[in-house]
Parts: sequence; C-alpha cells; structure tokens
Amino acid sequence: MAQHESKPCPRCNRQFECKVGNINACQCSQVTLTYEERVFIEDKYQDCLCAQCLQTLQFQYRLYRNHIFRF
Repeated sequence: MAQHESKPCPRCNRQFECKVGNINACQCSQVTLTYEERVFIEDKYQDCLCAQCLQTLQFQYRLYRNHIFRF
C-alpha cells in the first residue's frame, strides 16, 4: 500500500485519505478508541474507516455497553 492512499470507507463509501505511512497525520488518529471499542469495530470491518464512521461506531459501542451493564 502507498504511504498516502485515497480510498472509500467500507462503511459509508465516503472517500478519505489513508496515511498508513504516517499514522500520526492520518484522519483516524483523531479518534481515540479503547481496546474494547477496537475489538468491536475490527469484528465488523477489516479495513480502514473514515474518522466519522469510527466516531459513530464508538458511540454505538458505548450505547451497547451501557445498555448491557445497566441491568
């Protein structure tokens, strides 16, 4: 894979620039995920996602987790 690659997000199909060669400058580094959130997302997707989808999935996981632990 190239250091910077324009690709579609596998969840929303929006184009984004993946900077695998410089992960600190990549848009995904804006979203800080816990280990559990990463496992939740990796279970559904095997490729990079746009930052907006990462945030949405993080929110969905937190809703799910809060619902489960509420009882």
